[in-house]
Amino acid sequence: MGRLLVAEFRKTLTTKSWWGLMIPAVVLAFGFALGWGAFANEVGDVLSSSETQIIAQALGIETGHLPMGLLAIGHGINIGLTFPVIFGVFALAGEYSKKTITTTFLTAPNRVSVLTAKMITYSVWGAVYGLVVAAAASLGIALTVDGSRLPTGGQWLAVVGASVLAGVLATLFGIGVGAVWNSVVGSVVTLVIYLLVIENVLVLIFYGLWRVDWLGGVLPNGTMNGIVGAIGAQAFGAAGVKVPGLDAEAQWTLQYVAGAPGAFSWWASALVFFAWTMVFFAGGWVANQRRDIT
Repeated sequence: MGRLLVAEFRKTLTTKSWWGLMIPAVVLAFGFALGWGAFANEVGDVLSSSETQIIAQALGIETGHLPMGLLAIGHGINIGLTFPVIFGVFALAGEYSKKTITTTFLTAPNRVSVLTAKMITYSVWGAVYGLVVAAAASLGIALTVDGSRLPTGGQWLAVVGASVLAGVLATLFGIGVGAVWNSVVGSVVTLVIYLLVIENVLVLIFYGLWRVDWLGGVLPNGTMNGIVGAIGAQAFGAAGVKVPGLDAEAQWTLQYVAGAPGAFSWWASALVFFAWTMVFFAGGWVANQRRDIT
């Protein structure tokens, strides 16, 4: 297993995919966090106005030092985590497309050991992606959000930890999809369209027409986003816990602003996305035990 792990790390380090995908992940994570940070800070200014303070005090709500940065950082991290999903696709589907999978399988004791080595290797890469993306998003909100509205040290550590966890699961999810589909182009195109467009449109349509507020909390992209985004939503009482006077529409809106519409809590999102990951990973595992190599 040790030699297989070394071989897998060499495969990833000698290709351009790991840094070629990390560059746009960092740029987009920083850019989205920067933009949403500016927006959240403007909202914070409104909430801190004297008129709003009078209303808030009457309701018994403190708005002066809300961690508005938490509402922005999730967007940056979530868009950045699209790229470890794509990176994971290359684990098996990439080897099939390059015809290197034959050598990999024939020089290993069995296919199970190969897939296990890939899972471990790409989990490490997923954690690296999660950490780097969290750093980029953190820099984005630090530049646009007032210091009093930034996350506390504990909240920041929670976001970083959630980003690392989401990065690992995102990469394994990509491996599973690529292994089932056995096509880099097909998997990447389908995943990008689904993650960035189709599921978001479905969540908005189902909520707008039928007030289905839980759909994002059970679908793959929503649960991946909810691992980080729900931390921000929970800080405002819109996930996991309830704030008196916060109705269902306001709760869903805050979840959406935090990048986690429909999320129940960060840990529930992690469990559901883990289930999706295991479904595709198990499917890919079974498919590759039976797939012929040439």
